[in-house]
Amino acid sequence: MHKAYIKKAFYSNYLITMANLNEKLFSDFAPTSTQEWLDKIQVDLKGADFEKKLVWRTNEGFKVKPFYRKEDLEGLATTNALPGEFPYLRGNRKDNNEWYVRQDIDVTCPKEANAKALDVLMKGVDSLGFKFSGSDVNMEFIETLLEGIAADCVELNFATCQRHTLDLAKLLVEYFDKKGYDKSKMVGSINFDPMEKMMKNATDTSELLKSAPELVKTMQALPGYRCIAVNSVTLNNAGAYISQELGYALAWGNEWMNQLTEAGIDADTAAKSIKFNMGISGNYFLELAKFRAGRMLWANIVSQYEPKCDCAAKMIVNARTSEFNMTMFDAHVNLLRSQTETMSAALGGVHSIVVTPFDKAFETPTDFAERIARNQQLLLKEESHFGKIVDPAAGSYFIENMTVSIAKTAWDLFLKVEEEGGFLAALKADSVQQAVNASNKERHTSVSRRKEILLGTNQYPNFNELSDGKEPIAPCCGCASHPAEAGLTPLNMNRAASEFEELRLQTEKSGKRPVAFMLTIGNLAMRQARAQFSCNFLACAGYKVIDNLGFKTVEEGVDAALAANADIVVICSSDDEYAEYAVPAFQYLNGRAQFIVAGAPACSEDLKAAGIEHFIHVRVNVLDTLKQFNQILGIN
Repeated sequence: MHKAYIKKAFYSNYLITMANLNEKLFSDFAPTSTQEWLDKIQVDLKGADFEKKLVWRTNEGFKVKPFYRKEDLEGLATTNALPGEFPYLRGNRKDNNEWYVRQDIDVTCPKEANAKALDVLMKGVDSLGFKFSGSDVNMEFIETLLEGIAADCVELNFATCQRHTLDLAKLLVEYFDKKGYDKSKMVGSINFDPMEKMMKNATDTSELLKSAPELVKTMQALPGYRCIAVNSVTLNNAGAYISQELGYALAWGNEWMNQLTEAGIDADTAAKSIKFNMGISGNYFLELAKFRAGRMLWANIVSQYEPKCDCAAKMIVNARTSEFNMTMFDAHVNLLRSQTETMSAALGGVHSIVVTPFDKAFETPTDFAERIARNQQLLLKEESHFGKIVDPAAGSYFIENMTVSIAKTAWDLFLKVEEEGGFLAALKADSVQQAVNASNKERHTSVSRRKEILLGTNQYPNFNELSDGKEPIAPCCGCASHPAEAGLTPLNMNRAASEFEELRLQTEKSGKRPVAFMLTIGNLAMRQARAQFSCNFLACAGYKVIDNLGFKTVEEGVDAALAANADIVVICSSDDEYAEYAVPAFQYLNGRAQFIVAGAPACSEDLKAAGIEHFIHVRVNVLDTLKQFNQILGIN
């Protein structure tokens, strides 16, 4: 018998056997209902509140259950969507999930930028972003910048001063005509978005909007280019929550649709001129769901303008990893953050991705950092094959529900903005800026209380790391500064880590590095756990921390601390034993160093009555506490 036939017959029999086995296995076990799961969870909780312990209350304003089942998909319209079909929930393509690997270049010298562009195109990049001054918008500059770049084989994106964007568009059309390109094959964008400048500079630049219709008409010669931008990435970098960014992005895009169609631009052309530049925060699954929800909502918004082709309703998104959660200290952790963010965007089906180099928070990105940023995408695309599978999240009980939850929350915000008269009116009324700044403040508070973790900054810092001259780069709008106008507030672009970094640099620059000594005594497990907690807590301010295996008496521990020139002595023990050890240790120390109790024991009031003032535990504000210690220690 032919070997191939034998193999085929064996494989067929194997499949039949496995099918029978599966059928038998499933028939042997009765299905478990949701209520049975809940009953089992309640038993395991031992009386604890289910809602408080296991239900996650997101910053987006909705709750996330600890588990989802097939029944949770009932009634969800998202499960009826197909890839490449309206409303594009499951992606703009049917057969693949390819995206452009983009690298942006700030241009000061066009010749140098051209050389860099040609170099990175040989290293996996297939999309370039050029940013340059408005004074450089001339044909000689464009010719030098694009020399040797096959503009019909790579996506090109341009950003310049908003007042010179129309001039740039005309020059590009002229240049591509001169080169004889087939303009129907060219893909790219021009970043025209005066509304972003209103938020960043707090100046009314709305008069520039009137040039948008002429810009769109000029760019019709390049049908694959989008020239109207929605830069909600700015909101992301200002600390906006996920559904907040999406809701405002939709209102932003709808404002452009209104502006363009009222100026006589047909709906198809208007929609095909808009490009969304969105941020990616660190919430892996919710960000993935955001891009799915965004496509669905945008398609439905565009459909209300009655375009002739459904394809006009496709949401084209360039996603950029967040700068808000980047840190200066332990900067290589930024690679972990940006990698999961890139995964969210890739699996979410975006058009292109820019990975922010890990060192951008404190320096102009080095060649090494840019190389790593490129490779982060290439790893996912070429080795993990993320570009091969369309919408791999489809059908997930959890992600489908998150898609609907984010869509609803974002849609409610969209409707709220529309009730205010649209996005431009909301900007002029300062409501968008105030809302995002409020989110920024809330997130900074969450970081200071460790409700939002920045690994290496407010949790598990590198005990031995010094800044080595590094300084955080101040937020910049990217163009000439303008005085804020009455009634307008600029966005607060301070990163989440900025206050911790300022505190740690303050400690370094003082010339004195305080020593925090762990006086570990009593219960082994508790003293070790609290010593670790306290070391991580105090090292966030740049203090030198000294852990210990344990002392037989508090006197022995205090003597060892003083011998180590400790500025702070932290007693680490169990709650029950603090009643025995804390006061004697405090009295023996006798003010020769600051005294801290690690924890919030039941006897806290008795300890306070004895003169002990400082307690550190999970409920205190880490940042405020460390600022207080710096002040006590004379570090200003």
